[in-house]
Amino acid sequence: MSSVTEFAMPERCSAVLDEAHIGHINGALGTIRHGDIAPRIGWIAKLKTLLAILGPGLIVMVGDNDAGAFGTYTQAGQDYGTTLLWTLALLIPVLYVNQEMVLRLGAVSGVGHARLILERFGKFWGAFSVIDLFLLNALTIVTEFIGISLALGYLGVSKPLGVVVAAVLIMAAAGTGNFRRFERFSLFLVVGSLLLVPVFLMVHPPVGRMLGDFLVPRLPQESFHGGRLSEVMLLIIAIVGTTVAPWQLFFQQSYVIDKRIPPRFIPYERADLWIGIVFVTVGAMALMAIAAATFAGHPEFGAFSDAGGVAVGLERYAGKFPRCCLRWRFSMPASSAPRLCRCRPPTRSATCSICAIRCTASRPKQRRSTVFIAA
Repeated sequence: MSSVTEFAMPERCSAVLDEAHIGHINGALGTIRHGDIAPRIGWIAKLKTLLAILGPGLIVMVGDNDAGAFGTYTQAGQDYGTTLLWTLALLIPVLYVNQEMVLRLGAVSGVGHARLILERFGKFWGAFSVIDLFLLNALTIVTEFIGISLALGYLGVSKPLGVVVAAVLIMAAAGTGNFRRFERFSLFLVVGSLLLVPVFLMVHPPVGRMLGDFLVPRLPQESFHGGRLSEVMLLIIAIVGTTVAPWQLFFQQSYVIDKRIPPRFIPYERADLWIGIVFVTVGAMALMAIAAATFAGHPEFGAFSDAGGVAVGLERYAGKFPRCCLRWRFSMPASSAPRLCRCRPPTRSATCSICAIRCTASRPKQRRSTVFIAA
């Protein structure tokens, strides 16, 4: 038996922010025209679609390999070898579940993460999420430029001049209003993260042991002596905190909206996210392994100072070229551009895709809704 109930409810504003968010998907590596509903037949067509969609998942993941992450991962490697690699394996499903959730929310709802928090939980939690995000981002951006200045100092470049140039470059990329230009700049920095590859190959870390430590959880033997268990636990917490961050939720959801990715392309965006997870996981593993292999059997093992000390040790035991690669990678503002606009990538309009939604009327209209209740 069923009954029909009619009641009045406010007409919600459209999920589409404005006309600027309706149109072609203009990605860094391709374009998908608005209204393209043709099936993708063959791997070439699917690859072209993936290249056009590529960006949100990859950039948000690699953007987290910042100055703080460099320090955390290299500290784990220098102090405890590769025994903490298993923490990264445990974080893979966490990263995927969190980010896959927001990419679906963005593609289906058309509004940002904080806007959904505001509508679901009210003004207090909506304001709390935005203010908290702003404060954390401001503090983290400070650490980004500290890392840039340290790396430039190691390279013999003037710190004040280098920081100013890096800041101008980042703000120019994030503030031009051209979405494709921003994405290309960000992907260029993503490619720069591959500077770790020659360093990894030159220090020859034990790959077999890396895989074992990645798959089998265990604590370092040093943690059971001298009361160092608390230090190990704090380092594990730091690895979790530097790998999984709240800003990633806000950034990717708004990125999906501003890139105009509709629900039908969610599978391609999932593939983009997996590519990003592979990049960030492999990068973190490489940093731990590089530090572990560099200092194994040397007095500096177990005596981490900072990322600069890792670069100095790398030059001492592996040569100048890997040191230069590591310092150049450390000095690149690889995550500052997305972090500078963590609320959103440069949108095509002045309306913030997280906190605002443009309404067509000053007051919500009333509409009649019919609900069928099964009994």
